[in-house]
Amino acid sequence: MDRYARWNALLEMLTDSGRVTVEEAAERLDVSQATIRRDFDQLAQQQMITRTRGGAVANGVSYDLPLRYKTAKHSAEKQRIGAAAAALVSPGTVVGLNGGTTSTEVARALAVRPDLNTSAEGAQLTVVTNALNIANELLVRSRMKVVVAGGVVRPKSFELVGPLGGALLREVTLDVALLGVDAIDPQLGAAAHHEGEAAMNSLMVARAKRVVVIADSSKLGGHAFARICPVDRVETLVTDAGAAPEVVAAFRAAGVHVICA
Repeated sequence: MDRYARWNALLEMLTDSGRVTVEEAAERLDVSQATIRRDFDQLAQQQMITRTRGGAVANGVSYDLPLRYKTAKHSAEKQRIGAAAAALVSPGTVVGLNGGTTSTEVARALAVRPDLNTSAEGAQLTVVTNALNIANELLVRSRMKVVVAGGVVRPKSFELVGPLGGALLREVTLDVALLGVDAIDPQLGAAAHHEGEAAMNSLMVARAKRVVVIADSSKLGGHAFARICPVDRVETLVTDAGAAPEVVAAFRAAGVHVICA
């Protein structure tokens, strides 16, 4: 296990329990205690954890991990979700895509579809995004038209937030918005941990003819700080086969088309 994989695992442990000792972490990750101490010290220097005598504690109740530390969690499920969501996109349309690990998988799946990468008149896909990493994924892999909303970069998610990006989004029309979320509930709707990201996502929803939420099963029925949109604005939910049948039924009862990839 390399350093970043260990850091991801350590942060996930802290997310689950709030506190982890050096001994516990070393045993679970099968590495030396000296290695764990170095990892804790480096994470503390980045202000991601707080060091304690013999271990570490999480810095907050709602632990919003930076994107680079989230990539290993539910990766197989997110790849399947990405492929299923990309299959909903037709050539020649305008797609809104926000940031996040699941959205990144959608971008990768879109980029390898030959029918979306033709330069024929009227066939080129246009992607409007507020995430720098999404724009990069598409630019280096495809010939799509990529429009990036402006704003202030959030280092945790690589998303651009604020009024600069909002001004652009208010001037465009999206055929479909493909939105990664931090939580979606059949009653409360879709939400994000950060209010700036939620505001940008809400604008995408307002400018979209169709809204597709992409979320692995761990996000279903969960809560987050800032609402993106009510559930009746969501046409389709793309999730994984691990979603609980009763939760899927609740979304379908709310009028949402659910795809379990």
